[in-house]
Amino acid sequence: MSVIEMMILGFLSERCMCGYELRKKMEQLQGDARKFSDGAIYPATSRLVKAGLISERSEPRDGRQRRVFTLLDAGRGRLIDELRDADGFYVTDMAKWTVVLTFLSVVPDKRDRDAVLRRRYELLSRQDVHFFYCDAGNPLSIDQIDDPYRRGIIRVHDAEIAAELEWLREELDLSDGADTPHA
Repeated sequence: MSVIEMMILGFLSERCMCGYELRKKMEQLQGDARKFSDGAIYPATSRLVKAGLISERSEPRDGRQRRVFTLLDAGRGRLIDELRDADGFYVTDMAKWTVVLTFLSVVPDKRDRDAVLRRRYELLSRQDVHFFYCDAGNPLSIDQIDDPYRRGIIRVHDAEIAAELEWLREELDLSDGADTPHA
């Protein structure tokens, strides 16, 4: 499932929306990182309608006919499955991880939600989560980088990682002695 489809299902889990509302919510979630056009939204909603995950109806809104979408039970089930199984880029890529976190509360079982958080925790608990790498593929420490702006990126990144790890420990109820990642 694409991240666009996941966002559509996620926002529709909150309430019925027209394409314009979906686009605005998606842009708010992604911030300045990404703008969405009707050319991205409507093909995705068409695929989801065809798959029986959402329904579509036409109704007047704001003085014009709008396509309004509703999440179906099959769509909620698919969203829950996708969120529960989130791994790979959905856990490593910050934009995708933000989407997963935004809708993770849709997953009814806390153990399933915690399993997703644990995958992220295990990733962040590794030592090599920096942006810059040398030619051999080994991570560079902040002491090995002369450029003050790249050093700044690493400092900010390290602070974000530390804050997220602290939050994940709290959310997963890991005590100081039990914060080693488990499979």
